[in-house]
Amino acid sequence: MIQANNVTLRLGKKALFEDVNIKFTEGNCYGLIGANGAGKSTFLKILAGDLETTTGDITITPGQRLSVLEQDHFKYDAYPVMDTVILGNKRLYEIMKEKDAIYAKEDFSDEDGIRASELEAEFAELDGWEAESNAAMLLNGLGIDTDMHYMQMSDLKGSEKVKVLLAKALFGNPDILLLDEPTNHLDMDAIAWLEEFLINFENTVIVVSHDRYFLNKVCTHTADIDYGKIQLYAGNYDFWYESSQLLIRQMKEANKKKEEKIKELQEFISRFSANASKSKQATSRKRALEKIELEEIKPSSRKYPYIDFRPDREIGNEVLTVEGISKTIDGVKVLDNISFILGHDDKVAFIGGNELAKTTLFKILMGEMEPDEGSYKWGVTTSQAYFPKDSTKEFDNDYTITDWLMGYSPVKDVTYVRGFLGRMLFPGEDGVKKVRILSGGEKVRCLLSKMMISGANVLILDEPTNHLDMESITALNNGLIKFPGVILFASHDHQFVQTTANRIMEIMPDGSMIDKITTYDEYLESDEMARKRFVYTANIEEDEN
Repeated sequence: MIQANNVTLRLGKKALFEDVNIKFTEGNCYGLIGANGAGKSTFLKILAGDLETTTGDITITPGQRLSVLEQDHFKYDAYPVMDTVILGNKRLYEIMKEKDAIYAKEDFSDEDGIRASELEAEFAELDGWEAESNAAMLLNGLGIDTDMHYMQMSDLKGSEKVKVLLAKALFGNPDILLLDEPTNHLDMDAIAWLEEFLINFENTVIVVSHDRYFLNKVCTHTADIDYGKIQLYAGNYDFWYESSQLLIRQMKEANKKKEEKIKELQEFISRFSANASKSKQATSRKRALEKIELEEIKPSSRKYPYIDFRPDREIGNEVLTVEGISKTIDGVKVLDNISFILGHDDKVAFIGGNELAKTTLFKILMGEMEPDEGSYKWGVTTSQAYFPKDSTKEFDNDYTITDWLMGYSPVKDVTYVRGFLGRMLFPGEDGVKKVRILSGGEKVRCLLSKMMISGANVLILDEPTNHLDMESITALNNGLIKFPGVILFASHDHQFVQTTANRIMEIMPDGSMIDKITTYDEYLESDEMARKRFVYTANIEEDEN
């Protein structure tokens, strides 16, 4: 059990949290939600003991071990992968190293023997004999192949380091597990594995995530941060949403009835206060009026951008033809003979663990990269808008937000452009901010504004939900569902893919592609075993070579 007791945190004059009291108990998974800036990650740091509170404290059941998903991807570069995972249980790792040092001595003394015996007992108590096999199980489940388990962390790619750090957090059956955006940079197979792990995890989990499907799958409770308070709800994210909306409706309805009663009393008082025969009743009603209090309904601190893609022209029947596209990068064939034809109703989700393959295909279709082989042709009625995965170049300048978007607007009018920015949560004063200093979420909203203002009838989006809060993801999701044109996109957000796509294209590890007209859930159900057989066969062939 971990508990916050009257926790207040002030940053300057602003109180981020005030008098927060909440208890997280064993056997439950809590989704910590709130708008960007509400303090989700900050509260996790307070629970972890990495941040001092202004007042109040955190208590943990004595003897329980707390584990945190670390965010510094370079911290363990000097360690092998296996050691990094076992460091998740620091005491076990210390015992292992001390044992190794004692047994390596040439002059092994009686004192060394006694100390080794003590260490062996504690080692066994901490399940040390199973440490490497347990660590290997976690790594394999998250997609880190066995041949990488003893590599140096410094030799791994960024996405691989993320998985190792997640395995480190999960290692050793911690009593309390704190996870800040654990699905970031994970492929869908790794996310599915993590979901099952957390569903079967019997201790306490507190997780921050922008993935609605993930929260719905794993959470037993939802802790909502709003206005410096944390309200606990039993149930997952969807249950919280429906409950919170119902509560607001009930409070509004109660206030409406009270307002009607107030109006009735006020009318009676004004009509009869001067009438001697009615004055006693008027005085009584005046006292009743004074006792009526309207419940204060604060509007949520959450803000939803208005995302609405409106194409300037209707798309024709000929949209896109791709024939035999292949591409090799750094000696690896990421695309192998890719061919498909798009229709005017297609909304295609590109999935698969090879992120580079999807990004490469999008760049080729946008003319930013040449294929080694093959060709593609856009229909004459099409116009494309592109959301790149890496937008660094877009914002490497000193333009203000307004000037930046004006450069892409067909209407060179400041009021018109600021109208777009206002709907995307950039009020008037934000228009003069330099694009260079924008946060990740603000840059995404700028790029989406650029796509909306273009009037394109084909949208290509490479991981657009990265850096967005839940409200912006919901708004984007709804905007794409309503969009009457063609969409090609890549995303790790299960709900985003399921509700948007009507066609799935999975790029396989060897660069080939599976193309199915189906929803994402139907695809996973019908092709799950076939996909696993494919990956298993590919891995065996690679090992044999």
